[in-house]
Amino acid sequence: MTEMLHPSSRHFDAAFRESLRDLVLWRRDVRRFRRDPVDPGLIRSLIELASRSPSVGHCQPWRFVLVESAARRAAVKESFGRANAKAVGSYDDQERERYIKLKLEGLDESPVHLAVFADETTRAGAGLGRQTMPETLRYSVVAAVQTFWLAARAEGLGVGWISILEPKVICRMLDVPEAWTLVAYLCVGRPAEEHLDPELERHGCQQRLDTERLIFMR
Repeated sequence: MTEMLHPSSRHFDAAFRESLRDLVLWRRDVRRFRRDPVDPGLIRSLIELASRSPSVGHCQPWRFVLVESAARRAAVKESFGRANAKAVGSYDDQERERYIKLKLEGLDESPVHLAVFADETTRAGAGLGRQTMPETLRYSVVAAVQTFWLAARAEGLGVGWISILEPKVICRMLDVPEAWTLVAYLCVGRPAEEHLDPELERHGCQQRLDTERLIFMR
């Protein structure tokens, strides 16, 4: 029989809420890592916690691949190089110069590479909740990534989400099932720097939008 908890049996006090806010504010997309190794047991515990994230129909579609092969990591780096070169060519002169100065990945320095996929054909959940919005399956994986990210930050780890890649190339190179879709390629390790502000904001690329402009009443 499943035990039900009384609403007041788990109390999150003001100190906890303040710490939670700090955790969210200090969660940064890290690109500069120390090369110190990370305990594999810690990574697996973070993945276990991420697997408690909400998912549509409780289908739990996330699939985690720890990329430890030097050859496969080199192939990811090559994919980034090709995708990044293509991105550089899409900007005008001033924007291109700014873009080139940005550090957009930490693939060489980060001790942990974690690819996160959505299993598009999972039978778990029997398709509940995604008949009209099938994209919610991938949204569920994003929720797991966010949980992993916050939990890693609480352990003093930094996470960098590398999106300048060739998804199909990464899937082939990691030899995953065809039904798996790449959602995130994460670099994980101890951050070499600590910043409260995002790097893109710090370098004048994109300032934070006013929250009031993002709220609408109907």
